Amino acid sequence: MNKEIGIYIHIPFCKSKCYYCDFISFANKEKYQEEYIEAVIKEIRHAKLSEYNIETVYIGGGTPSILDSKYIVKIINELRPNLVKNAEITIEINPGTVDKQKLQNYINVGINRLSIGLQSTDDNLLKKIGRIHKFEDFLKVYKTAREVGFKNINIDLMLALPNQSLDILEESVKKVIELNPEHISIYSLILEEGTKLYDMVNKGQVKIPKEKLERKMYWKVKQLLEGSGYIHYEISNFSRKGYESRHNSDCWKQKEYIGFGVAAHSYLNYTRFSNTEDLDEYINNLNENNIDKNITIHENQTVESKQKEYMILGLRKIDGICIKDFKSRFGQNPIFIYYKELEKLVNENLLEVDGDYIRLTDKGLDLANLVWEEFI
Repeated sequence: MNKEIGIYIHIPFCKSKCYYCDFISFANKEKYQEEYIEAVIKEIRHAKLSEYNIETVYIGGGTPSILDSKYIVKIINELRPNLVKNAEITIEINPGTVDKQKLQNYINVGINRLSIGLQSTDDNLLKKIGRIHKFEDFLKVYKTAREVGFKNINIDLMLALPNQSLDILEESVKKVIELNPEHISIYSLILEEGTKLYDMVNKGQVKIPKEKLERKMYWKVKQLLEGSGYIHYEISNFSRKGYESRHNSDCWKQKEYIGFGVAAHSYLNYTRFSNTEDLDEYINNLNENNIDKNITIHENQTVESKQKEYMILGLRKIDGICIKDFKSRFGQNPIFIYYKELEKLVNENLLEVDGDYIRLTDKGLDLANLVWEEFI
């Protein structure tokens, strides 16, 4: 019987690098695109996917929509023999990189979920973080996506952006709610060393909201979205009923996935590994059939490390960890294994044990990193 699996495809190309981005992505490297896709196809063929049933596919970046859609079509067709019926197939797109024909080609090849990077409806803020689009550009893309038939759309928003006020954020959220997308992801800005924004903040060119305001923003977003019927199902994710991201949900359930492309991560046979972050090296190794040279193994999990990771991933979900599911997976009760950690976190009002579930409290949502540290 074939094993169920998710697939991640990394497309590392961008028109320009956003000021906050520390993902492995490259601007002004269009000349590599065809050669890169050929390398990805080689890597897919080497993986012997006939042994798997592909439940989900996630094409991320970078900006996947910067590619000519023929390359996306080629990748999906390569995966098609092993795709299950009704597989969730997501592609990330950015305004300014798609038109009606591209979106139609996505639909025709079987892509059934879009994730659109909006970040804010405020044009001044978009400029401050190095986005290439305006809100009006996003609206055109969203409308066109609906016209061609997309019925499952996620919109990405960010909070705690430079000089962002609670009012500006609230206006963004309300404008997005009016559009009635099936899914909304909301991420707090994380200042990463080596990014342009990190340098701008250090030089005093821009200010980012302090932690107290950032937390206020988070709870305001939660209140607005839940008040509009969205289900808060993971720390940063909200959806209409039945539209939770299956790909991400599977990752939080510690299900296996294979990543293809430069810097792509995989989790297979209790091993975590990733590809090289060097674009030339990635392509050259595949051209020379030295695929293993691209791979770095990060962890061969023991039973103990699997259990700890299951706790960390599970506590990202608002419902938390089902004790029965943990017992079914590991043959042990997490309450007994982690009695000391759980007692401490419950006493600090960061976790609650409610019937068959262990979950974050409201305070735990604010201090989730402290909770996860107990299981590292």
